[in-house]
Amino acid sequence: MKKVVLTAALIIGLMIVMLAVSCKSGPKDMDERYKNLYDANTGLDLTGAGTYTVKEGDTLSDISRHAYNDGFYYPIIMLASRGVVINPDKIRPGMTLTIPDLERNKANAASRRSMKNCLNGFASIEKTKQNPNQGLINGFRKHADEL
Repeated sequence: MKKVVLTAALIIGLMIVMLAVSCKSGPKDMDERYKNLYDANTGLDLTGAGTYTVKEGDTLSDISRHAYNDGFYYPIIMLASRGVVINPDKIRPGMTLTIPDLERNKANAASRRSMKNCLNGFASIEKTKQNPNQGLINGFRKHADEL
């Protein structure tokens, strides 16, 4: 009987630990990390920015690829669309995104700094995920270094 009680206690304890770990970097925490990143980087020039309304099946990297011929710039679209979309995994049809003029922002020192910080921030956030995508991390860092 003691073995059954001890085994049950051990199983319950492990389940509590697993739940705590999975909640630690859960969706709310990720949303907060992205929000803090956007709040810290407000220097984009939105002069001449376009808009795009998300359709069923769209991904931010697809939208970025269409707008900039490069899927790694989607954090810049999110930065320009603050208040509309916080987490890249939570876009929905009907959202209207702001598509900043990338070249205009690359030519502006303050905008370039915000974009660089944003891309590096996305790399850092990706690194903390349970299954980080090293390709994304490297891509964001490479693009930030090129700014």
